[in-house]
Amino acid sequence: MRRADIKDEPATYERLVYKNTSVYHYMRISLVLENESATLSAAQLKQLIVSGLRDLYGEVGGAFPFDLLKFDESTLTGVLRVYNSGLVKLWSALTLLGSYQEELCFFRVTQVSPFLLTLSGNSRELELD
Repeated sequence: MRRADIKDEPATYERLVYKNTSVYHYMRISLVLENESATLSAAQLKQLIVSGLRDLYGEVGGAFPFDLLKFDESTLTGVLRVYNSGLVKLWSALTLLGSYQEELCFFRVTQVSPFLLTLSGNSRELELD
């Protein structure tokens, strides 16, 4: 093909939009207790969240499916996995939880993403030297 045969056609662009194909959302959470020396196991944390869901949404809400993928007992931080359809319900239950064993507490949601990999790093905690 010679250069003379190539017509000066305008460039065409195609816009591609990908919908979120992930079924889950992932939440990085931390639990803040009034008594900072108190400890919780992963099972106790999950039971606390289930009781918050049950208090807010009744027995059906208590049976709401979510997974505790990771939990650090020393810092009381963890990663939850929840279906997209239940993200708002779980987040609202975490927000409204206010006590654990007659002690004041609250959950802090620090990151939410449909991709687990994005929770591996937090730009807010990045230290540049």
